[in-house]
Amino acid sequence: MYQMWAGSGPSLCCCQGQYESCSQQVVQYMIYRSVQQEKSDSPEPSCVSMKSDRSMEPSGDTCSHYSHDFNLAEAFNTFRSNLRKKFQCLFEETAKQGNPTLLNEIHTELYISEGESGEISNEHEVRQIEAQSRRATTEDTPIKCNDIFKPLPGQDKPIRTVLTKGVAGIGKTVSVQKFILDWAEGKENQDVQLIFPLSFRELNLMKDKKRTLSDLLHVFFPEIKEMDSFSDAHNVLFIFDGLDECRLSLDFESNVRLCDVTESASVDVLLMNLIKGNLLPSALVWITSRPAAADLIPSECVHRVTEIRGFSDPQKEEYFRKRITDQSLADRIISPLKSSRSLHIMCHIPVFCWISATVLEKMLSEAENGEIPRTLTQMYTHFLILQTNIKHEKHYEKKVKDEDMIFKLGKLAFQQLVKGNRIFYEEDLRECGIDVTEASVYSGLCTQIFREEFGLYQEKVFCFVHLSIQEHLAALYVHLSFSNNNINVLNKRKKPTHGDQVSLSELHQRAVDEALQSKNGHLDLFLRFLLGLSLESHQILLQGLMTQTRSCFDSNEKTVEYIKKKIKATRSPEKSINLFHCLNELDDHSLVEEIQQYLEKETINKVKLSSSQWSAVVFVLLTSEKKLDTFYIHKFIRGKNKAENMKVLKKLLPVIKEARSVQLWRCDITDEGGAALTSALRSNPSHLRELDLSGNKLGDSTVKLLSAVLENHHCKLERLKLHQCDITDEGGAALTSALRSNPSHLRELDLSGNKLGDSTMKLLSAVLENHHCKLERLK
Repeated sequence: MYQMWAGSGPSLCCCQGQYESCSQQVVQYMIYRSVQQEKSDSPEPSCVSMKSDRSMEPSGDTCSHYSHDFNLAEAFNTFRSNLRKKFQCLFEETAKQGNPTLLNEIHTELYISEGESGEISNEHEVRQIEAQSRRATTEDTPIKCNDIFKPLPGQDKPIRTVLTKGVAGIGKTVSVQKFILDWAEGKENQDVQLIFPLSFRELNLMKDKKRTLSDLLHVFFPEIKEMDSFSDAHNVLFIFDGLDECRLSLDFESNVRLCDVTESASVDVLLMNLIKGNLLPSALVWITSRPAAADLIPSECVHRVTEIRGFSDPQKEEYFRKRITDQSLADRIISPLKSSRSLHIMCHIPVFCWISATVLEKMLSEAENGEIPRTLTQMYTHFLILQTNIKHEKHYEKKVKDEDMIFKLGKLAFQQLVKGNRIFYEEDLRECGIDVTEASVYSGLCTQIFREEFGLYQEKVFCFVHLSIQEHLAALYVHLSFSNNNINVLNKRKKPTHGDQVSLSELHQRAVDEALQSKNGHLDLFLRFLLGLSLESHQILLQGLMTQTRSCFDSNEKTVEYIKKKIKATRSPEKSINLFHCLNELDDHSLVEEIQQYLEKETINKVKLSSSQWSAVVFVLLTSEKKLDTFYIHKFIRGKNKAENMKVLKKLLPVIKEARSVQLWRCDITDEGGAALTSALRSNPSHLRELDLSGNKLGDSTVKLLSAVLENHHCKLERLKLHQCDITDEGGAALTSALRSNPSHLRELDLSGNKLGDSTMKLLSAVLENHHCKLERLK
């Protein structure tokens, strides 16, 4: 019935030509009518990038054609209107209850960068956020959300498929929502004619179904049945949100090739062929994913990779000032968040900003008694209590006691956290004693904590608003099982008999051990919450949930000592950093405060530090408000003891790989130290800009390892100083080979004082002749 016009390839350029066919005029008229309707509905003026409103108004000669295709125009108008209504509010549940938060009023532009580090990270996402907080926002190319398909200056190739990565709660779905809303309101990307947003969470429910592409879209968008042809439609955009939740078998090595939109296939085959470009090769595709699942899509199928880094420091403040209309109150909210480094780091995540704003606005505006939250556990516990209080204010029918409801939700959170699940189904609720018929009541009791969603055919899917809320409830379940029922859930032991008491310190030590054994740190935040809940301040906050209270002071002292032993023994800097966060939750700052004094007085190279003290140095430097621009090894080493200096170098490698400029001249680096250094640089090659290794007898073996780092196309090193490093032609050959592979970043190279012959000079000359070479200074 309706054929969209064909194009030469994906494009987001404005369409300026006159349409020649009737169907093209109909499309123009549909957009005109839709925008005019939205203008009448909205007080804000809309701007359309295609043409002026007047040029889009139909002429008298074509009125008969418009009348003939009236149903088509109405279908398009309804489609845009439905998308606008669906995406104009945040937190759909509160909107249903009459408290809508308009996206346009509160939306704060996120920091989105092009490119990636080159590695897929399976680490706990809080670790990734902490790492990102240490890096300057200037090192990557920022992209506005609405420009996600537009090439940057100097990029010639059109962009068909975009993969956007970001940790949970960082704003991937909201970015998609804003993109669609701006399009539906006629503000941006008006050359895109139809946008089909599809979540993997919903597509999972159709994994066993066979459909044509048109039939699949009709299930989700019944209003487009009048538009029954999508072939050659270069101005259609498919958005697949939440790749990390995909339960489909996306086998990109399969030989099943699908090119006909009228041919039936399983949903996974349809998606795979859409992404590969076999099906609708000129349609645009946007996929969002958490980092750990991003490699499900082969790199050859993706034309641009972007990463949502969350809020920069100025954007954090902008969010709170938009969210809180009283600016003096906003100032009072921002201040305590800035004073707590761990909370301020977490504010990179928009969901955490929302949690913090919700808690602090309530506490500060009503002058409530109680200490302002300074730790993650305090913030999340206040948030939980606040949400249960909201339930009372809204006069929900009390079918279940608060303590029973929270305990059951905590059990669900814990069991699914152990399994690694964020999405739950009805059978999961039943296992935790939650009556499925009352699931909507649970959702209503804690609207902001536990979200009930309806997939296809009214099948219910459940999840917590954010992984961190699930982790907090899981920790609360373990703590309440101990305090109320005398059970150590982590030991899977039944309630002791004969009045025996479960030891809290044993529970904590078991939790510490399990978190340290986790390869990707998926229990890191759970551990912080569990330890923080044992403080006396939390016993007071949770008194409505606890049937018994116990003194935890002695147990916490034992836990602190146990954690310090583990800090001394662990070799993983990431695990060590989390253990310091655990000490912070337990209100023990002794190690950190001691090191801060040494650093402030610049006397740290005058004292002999223990292993745990060096770990504290790393923690303090990596969590400091100051960006790690330049690292000087001589601030930390004493004298010329080679063995001792190499120990210090290895201890500080986590700091070195986060610095922009690394000064390691004349510090007696051995082959072993060189291997450890290059290994650290290889794990984060895109950050370093200057490296000075002059005066170290590195030899060819270390230079070869360094060359492997340089040839990585993610490496952006600009200045490399290797004066007097005992490099021969063998090392020179490796170095020039690396420069040939990645010639476009290095601007300064110092090889003076080495044993280099004519062969290396010839190789360097060949590199300099490469028109991509940016080398400006060679010694």
